[in-house]
Amino acid sequence: MLRGPAPLAVRMRPRSLDEVVGQGHLLGAGSPLRRLAEANGSTGVSLILWGPPGTGKTTLAHAISQSSERHFVELSAVTAGVKDVRTVMEVALARVSEGGRPTLLFLDEIHRFTKAQQDALLPGVENGWVTLVAATTENPSFSIITPLLSRSLLLTLQPLTDDDTGNLLNRAVSAPHGLAGAVSLADDARDVIVRLAAGDARRALTILEASADSVGGAGTITPDVVSAASDRALLRYDRAGDEHYDVISAFIKSVRGSDVDASIHYLARMIEAGEDPRFIARRLIILASEDIGVADPSSLTIAVAAADAMQFIGMPEGRIPLAEATIHLALAPKSNSAIVAIDSALGDIRDGNFEPVPKHLRDSHYSGAKKLGHGSGYVYPHGVPGGVAHQSYRDGAAPVYYSPTGYGREKELAERLARIRAILRGQ
Repeated sequence: MLRGPAPLAVRMRPRSLDEVVGQGHLLGAGSPLRRLAEANGSTGVSLILWGPPGTGKTTLAHAISQSSERHFVELSAVTAGVKDVRTVMEVALARVSEGGRPTLLFLDEIHRFTKAQQDALLPGVENGWVTLVAATTENPSFSIITPLLSRSLLLTLQPLTDDDTGNLLNRAVSAPHGLAGAVSLADDARDVIVRLAAGDARRALTILEASADSVGGAGTITPDVVSAASDRALLRYDRAGDEHYDVISAFIKSVRGSDVDASIHYLARMIEAGEDPRFIARRLIILASEDIGVADPSSLTIAVAAADAMQFIGMPEGRIPLAEATIHLALAPKSNSAIVAIDSALGDIRDGNFEPVPKHLRDSHYSGAKKLGHGSGYVYPHGVPGGVAHQSYRDGAAPVYYSPTGYGREKELAERLARIRAILRGQ
């Protein structure tokens, strides 16, 4: 067995910000994290670290504690209560009053705290008794009280890139406090772990450790070893290669073709392969507009809501609203009339097929406009029965761009549109 006194993910935790993998956008010279880590013992600005699991929130806090001269206290909102927070505040105040070091309080999973519990943090943060570094996987706008947000700087962490995760695995294999070179990691096996980890450093190191245990402390970790150790079937899927494009293409075509079971199948393949759920959500939003459109306008609302919900709750629970949206879109009536209409109109504009705006439609809310005839003859639709006036909105013969299908809501709209066009043309 290759297990040390602590899990590999803990043993590989960086001891300084320079050892942190990823989050380069937050670690530049002079950044808030760098300033907080300066070993000068001064009070720093409180930070809220928001990001998916395994992106380094706890890692950053511990790296700062190693570099800073502040007194470090760690609490988890899972087990701590108001009493624990108040105790930290009282001790911090006493230490500062006696000329001691300011306190750096790391509070993990702050979104689990109630409003009353978060309120208990305010005096210490506002008066500088403590510098708070809070971590959350949920949107702070919804999970953290406004007074605490206004007194803190929000930093957003991103999932590790594939290169970041690969570099972390290589370091863990060779590091003396890691696997110390006892095993070797095949390139294709590393790629499998990177894919399964989906930007989660902790998950990547956990899979690596389990794979190392599987080869008995010596030998080479292969893709088959990774599959057996992680209890995941090898799913050939390269997020930057052919499988990525082939599966998303099959997914879109299955939803467009109203095959709900095939749609869910391809959705599951992407989720299991570690595809970015935001990418899936974006494709559902595009599909709702392009392939369903006016036939069922609620589809766009549902697709956007699924994207928001997935972003709010994260994965793996985010798979549920994605599946809900997929099922709704697959079963919805289909129409591409919206994209046909806008693309036809854009084609005319690009070809120069347009004319000046008719004078009666031009802006008349400025001095001299009426002398030019702007707005003259305009018929206010709300002033006529039915709200549609016999009136031209373009000079000359205007082409027809929108042609509703006979499916879903467009069946009703087609009848209304025929009546509207007849009124506009004076028929």
